[in-house]
Amino acid sequence: MQPIRVWLAPPGPNPWKVITVLEELAVLYEVVSIRFENIKQSPFIDINPNARVPGVQLSRTGAIILYLIQKYDINSQLHYDSMDKEILCKQWLIFQVSGQGPYFGQCTWFTYLHPEKLPSAIERYSKEVKRVLGVLDKVLGAEPNKEWLVGDRITYADLAFVPWNDRLDVTLGVPADKKFEGFPNVKKWHERMIKRPSWIKAMKLRARLMDEHGLDWNGMPKGTTNFQEYQKSVAQDEAQGVDGNPVRFIGDVARPRIP
Repeated sequence: MQPIRVWLAPPGPNPWKVITVLEELAVLYEVVSIRFENIKQSPFIDINPNARVPGVQLSRTGAIILYLIQKYDINSQLHYDSMDKEILCKQWLIFQVSGQGPYFGQCTWFTYLHPEKLPSAIERYSKEVKRVLGVLDKVLGAEPNKEWLVGDRITYADLAFVPWNDRLDVTLGVPADKKFEGFPNVKKWHERMIKRPSWIKAMKLRARLMDEHGLDWNGMPKGTTNFQEYQKSVAQDEAQGVDGNPVRFIGDVARPRIP
């Protein structure tokens, strides 16, 4: 059987939700890694008209995760068969894609990538990031020894939050050891998940792809310090005919697919 093809731009957190779930379920996949500035161009725009990654003939990570769970999680490894718990998993997934992701993304954008500094925008989204963390911390601390959002084991709902939480220090502009300050339950929850082999493998792949594309942690070319320099670098590449061809990985990235 053909592997699932995941189109992604390695700097962004969202594709790594999908990769982590694929690793957890041992689903065979291949990665086509493209440069961030090419997301809104052909051929990718022909695959995903909304110009977001990943795109595997299905776009938006929430929908992709639900597809993978329904099709491949035949042993209920990452979801529940009971409706009362499964609807809660979906509730948290929707909260992630509508709350955590957009607010964390806007905070990162206005802090690092917006052409001009807008303190009011940075303040607004920093507060929203902390509000989201507060919601999660309260839920995770609602019962003694509670470790997961739903029930007594990890689900796709938990895993969906890992990529954005993992770069929280960058989003808020704080030291890495301070990023969960004031949110002890979120900190413990996050640390449990980043120790999983699926996450470790996903991050090794991300680092490899970032290096292949010559990118720094913020998704800009290495040596670039601000958005203006990034735009200049892109313009120079275009003038020199550097097309940023996709980087494709298969083989050691993939594992046997569940029957």
